[in-house]
Amino acid sequence: MKDLDFEAMRKKMVEEQLIPRGISEKRVLESFNKVPRHEFVPKELWQSAYNDYPLPIGGGQTISQPYMVALMTESLKLKGDERILEVGTGSGYQAAILAKLAKEVYSIERFQDLADTAKKALDSLGYKNVKIKVGDGTLGWEEFAPYDGIIVTAGAPGIPESLVNQLKDNGRLVIPIGGSGFGQVLTIVEKTGHAIRTSEICGCMFVPLIGKEGWDR
Repeated sequence: MKDLDFEAMRKKMVEEQLIPRGISEKRVLESFNKVPRHEFVPKELWQSAYNDYPLPIGGGQTISQPYMVALMTESLKLKGDERILEVGTGSGYQAAILAKLAKEVYSIERFQDLADTAKKALDSLGYKNVKIKVGDGTLGWEEFAPYDGIIVTAGAPGIPESLVNQLKDNGRLVIPIGGSGFGQVLTIVEKTGHAIRTSEICGCMFVPLIGKEGWDR
């Protein structure tokens, strides 16, 4: 693995996968150029870490395709001073990207082993503004609410009420809606007072969001 040029691989990922598909926010592109994605996948997958597809990380979970991570991140429209909730820590890569762009990141993972591995990776890379806990992500993390933005990295049957309740006024929730397979739609939920406005971005495919306000096990 010593012959892999990760910096060049990241640059190629940004230039060939993200920019041509419309990812244009400068800070988002910079974060993808800096965060070492390979550190969030098993070592035997390092040569594929920057390729244009999801990768397995254990427990039936995946690290999402780089473009999808970028699209969801850009959809939050972060300026730098936000408090963000992530539902589905997974590998920790999305949290690392968010940590570069927001002030505080709170992340919930369903599996203890994934949470432990993600925390180890984030700590080793010096991310101090990310907190992780194990629990039911569909219920959010009320202790630190409200959030400027919420990002959900699993497909939900609908919009979890608890997450909407923990969203700040004028906050944005980015979430895949739909069952397993390609029937999911990446959706933005915007909260203004008591009004909720949704808009669809594109089709997508994520693992199911399991929990009280998600799918049954």
